[in-house]
Amino acid sequence: MTHRVLSRDLALAVLLVGSLIAPRLVAREQPASSAAAPAVQPGRGAAQGPTVTSPEVRRDRRVTFRILAPAAQKVELRSPGDIPGVGGRGVALPQLTKNADGIWEATFGPLPAGAYRYVFVVDGLTVVDARNPATSQTNTTVYSLAVVPGSDLFDTKNVPHGAVAAVHYNSTALGGIRRMHIYTPPGYETSRDRYPVLYLLHGAGDVDDSWTSVGRAGFILDNLIAASSAKPMIVVMPAGHVNGAGAALGGSVPVAAAEGIPGIGSGPDPFANDFMTDLMPYVEKNYRVLTDRQSRAIAGLSMGGNQTLNIAIPHLDKFAYIGVFSSGIISAGRGAAPSADTASAPFAEAWEKQHLAALDNAANKRGLNLMWFGTGKEDFLIATTRSTVELLKKHGFKPVFVESEGAHTWLNWRDYLSTFAPQLFQPQRSSTSSSAAARSRQLF
Repeated sequence: MTHRVLSRDLALAVLLVGSLIAPRLVAREQPASSAAAPAVQPGRGAAQGPTVTSPEVRRDRRVTFRILAPAAQKVELRSPGDIPGVGGRGVALPQLTKNADGIWEATFGPLPAGAYRYVFVVDGLTVVDARNPATSQTNTTVYSLAVVPGSDLFDTKNVPHGAVAAVHYNSTALGGIRRMHIYTPPGYETSRDRYPVLYLLHGAGDVDDSWTSVGRAGFILDNLIAASSAKPMIVVMPAGHVNGAGAALGGSVPVAAAEGIPGIGSGPDPFANDFMTDLMPYVEKNYRVLTDRQSRAIAGLSMGGNQTLNIAIPHLDKFAYIGVFSSGIISAGRGAAPSADTASAPFAEAWEKQHLAALDNAANKRGLNLMWFGTGKEDFLIATTRSTVELLKKHGFKPVFVESEGAHTWLNWRDYLSTFAPQLFQPQRSSTSSSAAARSRQLF
C-alpha cells in the first residue's frame, strides 16, 4: 500500500515520552523573535505554561533550541554528527541554560545551510522536540529535524514539485513486508511517460526515509529538474538494513544481519538478495520506469556505497551508472577507521576474488557510462575509497574520483547527489572520457 504521508509512528511514541517531562504547551506558535510569552488562560482546565518556539532559525543561520522543563536539573543537546561541534566520540554534549520561566535553551551557529537532526537529553532521558513536528527516522530511533535555508541545491523553492511516497512491498527473500520510499518527478501522475530510475541507498544506522528527510533528496531533484540540469527520473530509496526498522514485518531477521551490517564484511548480503529478487521487480512492475540498462542507475553512501558495489558489479549488465559516496570496499569493523596503508585488506582481496569474473568482464564495461566516487579529505573512509578506486582501475574500470573538502556528513552527501544526478541518463556520457571528471571537480 502507498502512503503519501511519511510514517510518524515511532516519532509519536517518543513524543509521548517527552510529554511526561514537560507540562502541556499551548498550541499556538509565537513569532520567531519571541522565546516565551506570558501564560494564557485556555478554554478549559488550569493555566498553562509559556509558549516555546523551537527550533528558532534566524536569518544569520544561528539556531536556538528550546524545551520547557521547569523541574529538570540538566538538559543537553544530542545530534548524530550533523551539527558541527555537537556529538562525536569523546565530545561532551553541550548543555542548555535555564531561564526564570523554566525554559532551557542554547544557540548554535551560524550553521551551514542544511538539515540537522537533534534530540534533548533531560536528566538522562532522551526526548524529541515537542514543539517541532519535523522528524527524521533512523534504524533504531527518531530525531527532530531543523532545516537551515540558504542553499541553491536543496532549499524549498517555488518550482514544480514531485512526490515522495512510502511504499510497502512483499519480500519473498526476507519473508515479510518491507518499506521503501519512492520519489516521482513533477508531472508523473498526469503523464503516461516512462522514466529512468535511480536506486539511492542510505548509510549505516539510517533507514529508507533518511535520503528524503535529512538528505533533502526530493527537493534536490525538484530543483535540478526545474533548472533543466537533470533529467526527470524516479528515485527509489530502499531500506538497507534488514533488522530494526528495516526488518521485514512478519519475517525473521537473517543471521547475517544479526551478526553485522548487511553487505559489510564477509558472508552473504541479505539486502542485495532482497533488492534483486523483490524490490527491483516490484518497482518495474508498478511504476512507469524504463527497464533497459541505459535507463538504470544505482548509488549509495557509506554502507550503501559498499552495497552499491555488491549489487552493481555482479549485475553490471543491468546498470549504466554507479555512484559511491564516502565509501568503497569496507572492512567488517563497524565505525572503526581503517588503517591508511591497507584500507580494505584483507576483505578487499576476498571481495575481489569473489567478483573476479564480473570485474574482468570487458563486454559489460563497454556499457558502463559512469562510475563516480566522492569522499571528503577528512572522511575516516578516505583511504578505503582510494584503495577501492585503485582496485577497480586494476581491472580496467575508469572511475571518476572527487576528493572534496569535509568529512563523513550529510553536508557532503547532499552535494554528491547534486553532482551525480545531472550526469545520469545524458547522451554521450562515458567514464572513459574526462568530461565527467572535469565537471565534477568544478563543483568542489
